Amino acid sequence: MHSSVSPAAAAAPDRSPYPLFVSFSIRALAEPGVMPRVVELFAKRGLVPQRWNSAVSDQALSIDVQMTGLDSDLADYIARCMRLIHGVETVLTLESRPAV
Repeated sequence: MHSSVSPAAAAAPDRSPYPLFVSFSIRALAEPGVMPRVVELFAKRGLVPQRWNSAVSDQALSIDVQMTGLDSDLADYIARCMRLIHGVETVLTLESRPAV
């Protein structure tokens, strides 16, 4: 998803009273070390995902993780770290807030 937010707006702190909901969708090789490395990114920050779903199909592993309460910068950082994990092929994120 491409955004046309101005640099000034992007640098402004998040002051929304509603928590950010972040969904991470990870596609990786079906290797035993991938899942613990992904969950470690949350655990070492004292975070427990609200939802975790994983499935293996042939040699592909798909992991879907949902978190509420992350700020956008931390969500972006975690996604970047996921992309560096050996075996991870794709990481997509979706950020949203409750409709008012």
